Amino acid sequence: MYKEIDSNKIKTVVIMTIFLLFVSGLGYFLSWYFNNPAILIIALIIAVVQTLVSYYYSDSITLAISAAKEVPRAEPYLSLHRTVENLAITAGIPKPKIYVINDSAPNAFATGRDPQHASIAVTSGLLQKLNNVELQGVIAHEMSHIGNYDIRLMMVIVVLVGVVSLMADFFLRWTWFGGRRSNDSEGGGQIQAILMIIGLVLVILSPIIATLIQLSISRKREYLADATGALLTRYPEGLASALEKISNDKEPLEVANKATAHLYIASPFKDKEDGGGKSWFAGMFDTHPPIVERIKKLRAMV
Repeated sequence: MYKEIDSNKIKTVVIMTIFLLFVSGLGYFLSWYFNNPAILIIALIIAVVQTLVSYYYSDSITLAISAAKEVPRAEPYLSLHRTVENLAITAGIPKPKIYVINDSAPNAFATGRDPQHASIAVTSGLLQKLNNVELQGVIAHEMSHIGNYDIRLMMVIVVLVGVVSLMADFFLRWTWFGGRRSNDSEGGGQIQAILMIIGLVLVILSPIIATLIQLSISRKREYLADATGALLTRYPEGLASALEKISNDKEPLEVANKATAHLYIASPFKDKEDGGGKSWFAGMFDTHPPIVERIKKLRAMV
């Protein structure tokens, strides 16, 4: 169990480093291509503004988009509140706010900027279709996202993907309207031409590359939250059984969309993403690792 947690932490750090280097390299190339260092500065300003807005308001926006309503500590949600309180004490974090989405598809997600400003949202279907042990497994998984600061990490990743897409769009529009390229007249013309071609290809493909990195990090954090959640409850089978029920329920979550899909404990679209028979290339575009693999890892924990 601890080995699984350490492995996923290392992999996430590596991927995050690659992502940041990629964004910096893209900004540097655009500055060189247009012979204007101000482009990199403007890109950084946009990134900072987007980050600040996301940092303070992304959770409210996400909950509103998901039609989630905060529920009181009273029946019929008293048991849910007690489960969250007990696991929050075990995890050593403040009790998050609790929201319910009125949808019969079983699912859940966590959001917020840190453990002090976090929320957990569950669907009414999750409360109806899972037993207490399975519900504890799901809540522990979401509590792990909060305790591991996955909620902040994924917020930053979404912002970075947005910045990359914005920079790529800016480049294509500016080039279309006759933007000026770097016109160094000294030696190395062939090398500069090759670098320019490579840079152009990367800029055009950058939104796809950035999205793939985002999805890769999202999948790694799901494995980590599974392991940490199992550590909180000391009962991996609870979460494994819950994931089986969620996977076998084929009803899609109506309020989910591509912007929020990666937040849920399992794919809310109920496509073939939950299966384990896809090729590695097709799996790169999934927001979640295959549920069959997650269940297998959980049941292998001792």
